[in-house]
Amino acid sequence: MKMLRNTGLLSLLLIVCSLIKSTAQDKPYVSQVWVADQGNGTYKNPVLDADYSDPDVIRVGDDFYMTASSFDAVPGLPILHSKDLVNWQLIGHALKRQPPFDHFSKTQHGNGVWAPSIRHHNGEFYIYYGDPDFGIYMIKTKDPWGDWEEPVLVEAGKGMIDVCPLWDDDGQAYIAYAYAGSRAGIKSIIAIKRLSADGTKNLDEGTIVYDGHALDPTIEGPKFYKRNGYYYIMAPAGGVATGWQLILRSKNIYGPYERHVAMEQGNTSINGPHQGGWVDTQKGEDWFLHFQDKDAYGRVVHLQPMKWVKDWPVIGKDVEGKGTGEPVLSHQKPNVGKNYPIQTPVESDEFNDRAMGKQWQWQANPKATWSFFYPEKGVLRLYTQQAPDSARNLWDVPNILLQKFPTEVFTATTKVTFSPNEKIKDEKTGLIIMGQSYAHLSLKNGQDGIALVYGEAKDAHKGATEKERIISKIKTNTLYLRVRVNAGAQCQFSYSEDGKTFIEIDALFKATPGQWIGAKVGLFSTRSTQINDSGWGDYDWFRIEK
Repeated sequence: MKMLRNTGLLSLLLIVCSLIKSTAQDKPYVSQVWVADQGNGTYKNPVLDADYSDPDVIRVGDDFYMTASSFDAVPGLPILHSKDLVNWQLIGHALKRQPPFDHFSKTQHGNGVWAPSIRHHNGEFYIYYGDPDFGIYMIKTKDPWGDWEEPVLVEAGKGMIDVCPLWDDDGQAYIAYAYAGSRAGIKSIIAIKRLSADGTKNLDEGTIVYDGHALDPTIEGPKFYKRNGYYYIMAPAGGVATGWQLILRSKNIYGPYERHVAMEQGNTSINGPHQGGWVDTQKGEDWFLHFQDKDAYGRVVHLQPMKWVKDWPVIGKDVEGKGTGEPVLSHQKPNVGKNYPIQTPVESDEFNDRAMGKQWQWQANPKATWSFFYPEKGVLRLYTQQAPDSARNLWDVPNILLQKFPTEVFTATTKVTFSPNEKIKDEKTGLIIMGQSYAHLSLKNGQDGIALVYGEAKDAHKGATEKERIISKIKTNTLYLRVRVNAGAQCQFSYSEDGKTFIEIDALFKATPGQWIGAKVGLFSTRSTQINDSGWGDYDWFRIEK
């Protein structure tokens, strides 16, 4: 009887512990470095000060969902959720591995998923995206919090990008899209194709409905809507860093389309405010999410109020009363009927679970041998991988684990224990800032034991050789590695043996963008030789702080 009572108490204790853990996990994550919600009924832009390029958004009931370009990063097609358009949570990715799988097993910087669109139709969520080298893909699910189906190649081909579907009132489906000049040999035009009702294949060659060469060069990224009998194509023009938000409308889906500029930089500091999506709230308000290109920090997401004037949208603040708005830096939060807790996408990771944190992405389709979660030890183990023979530097190495810069100024710190294979003398693992130029601070195994090394490759994307120098020989295989990112993307690396006193490296590195993306921060484990077993780095935690 005593044993039964003890067993019952143990079971009750386990249930209580489980509930406590569940509650702790469900508590909204709030960044230490960037929060858009001001806690007083207002917000500041950007609502996401991170590189969620080419955002698109929908509302389904009381829930808002957003996706964004992911290019060659895996997993791809991030899915973000919000209740109020200001506080966002990264809930997963639609694309677990990127097709064609063998092609994307190698780094493909700047290729892959370009400007997706997300829609809800007949109880299902759809995402369309154009891969400039392979064609138009569709991926769908009934539950955006869960798994998405395998991508369907709607149409094979080169140069078709920035795809957005529209299901018309009569059930006929269409897609609007643009062309990548680098593949198609033409750009600055918008076209429309008929789409099968189930959304799985295109039915014709397409029809050009707008030529932007004269007034709207580099028009791309169309988002397709219908309202009050008008077909609307909302598209960015004028270039990523310098452009404006264009609106096209017509009573006929194939045009002719009237033209209107709904938002431009004006007298603000928000350059190139464009490329995003329109969404309404349950209370009838209209809002527009778009990006701003911030060079090394990527394309960050702004939220603008929007209103309809004579069936034309005006985005932002119409300072001159001409129907063209300027972006706002702060504003009253959207009216969604109630208030919700402050929340931001997760950045830090304690590596206590068996699953990869949703903030992490690889530089290519991953292999099972790259990483292992050790919840018993509370670490992420990154096995050293032999760099491809074709790799000129780490830019070409697929097993680099990265996440977006969370804002302009922050500190990233990690604790690592290095266990090299003593038979190999070139294994290394460490902390990296990755872009077209990169720098890292890492532990490297050599003839004389483990050393702390600093590596840097300027213009790595052009094949530059990495320059590496030994900072010091170390007596321990456990170190704390840190990088401080300051204004202007100036990066200062440092290290510590006790996690309290940090010694700065005698080098200042300026982060640079990647290919169509911002710089990233993360971890890696590599070697240059083949052997029958590898060493590893055990990462206890990774923390983003002020």
